[in-house]
Amino acid sequence: MLKKFTFLPLIALGLMAVAPEVSSAKDRRGEQNAARAQMMAGKVKSIRSIENRILPRMAGSQYIGPEFDPSAQVYRLKFIRDGRVIFVDVDGRTGAVLKQTR
Repeated sequence: MLKKFTFLPLIALGLMAVAPEVSSAKDRRGEQNAARAQMMAGKVKSIRSIENRILPRMAGSQYIGPEFDPSAQVYRLKFIRDGRVIFVDVDGRTGAVLKQTR
């Protein structure tokens, strides 16, 4: 009988670990919708045009993908190189690189 109760906390922890992924997927969809709406309104460049400018500069890195901050109108492109994560923040209006971590 005691063995059944020892697994309950483990199951609860497993469910808690899955919950952030679900909300993260919803957040991601919200980012995509916001980016598309602002692009369609002519406020920001498309992610494809941003990627076409930035990806060639990041030779030797693996591209992970973009995020979009609709309030700042900034794209954050994520890369991995030599085991390190690199973020490139790009102004969605102009396509200019604002910041790059190393």
